[in-house]
Amino acid sequence: MDTLTEIRRRRTALGIPLGELAEAVGRSDATLSRIERGQIRPSYELVQRILNYLEAQEGLTAPKLTVSELMNRNLISTDSASSLSTAAKKMESGGFSQLPVVDDGHVVGALSESALLRALAQPNAHRLRVRDVLEPAYPVVEEGFPADLLPPLLGRYPAVLVGGKGQLQGIVTKADLIRGLRGTSLRKRPSV
Repeated sequence: MDTLTEIRRRRTALGIPLGELAEAVGRSDATLSRIERGQIRPSYELVQRILNYLEAQEGLTAPKLTVSELMNRNLISTDSASSLSTAAKKMESGGFSQLPVVDDGHVVGALSESALLRALAQPNAHRLRVRDVLEPAYPVVEEGFPADLLPPLLGRYPAVLVGGKGQLQGIVTKADLIRGLRGTSLRKRPSV
């Protein structure tokens, strides 16, 4: 991406008026406007001052999120001995696309909508148990885990579990991460 285009995009995303940026870097509004429109090429030193100012402002407006701020503490799971029908009802009633599979407090795997659909399409689906279609367990991270490290994990897994002190404490899905990065609270507003 062109650095000059990036400057304007970052400045407007932060809601910084052109005049504020101009004052911060010691140039006029008109000069910065012409730089952003590509009418003049700024010096390397000026570009560095602009980028340093924007980075400092980004740090102020976008504090580092941790998993504890994103996770849903209402962790619903199933056990490997449950019937697929029971697990499907649990997923449907909660609107979940996946469930961790937990036996005696230990994560043993996961059940996704995809695995459930494939299994339910089989002729013997009524006899199948969750253990018969078990998928690999989701990764477990601690509450202090940085949220900016989640995208690679959530690119590979549909969810990340949150644990500590030998117990599961919550779950983070792709939707949770998107809401957190957009600054939308996970807390539902009380009905009036």
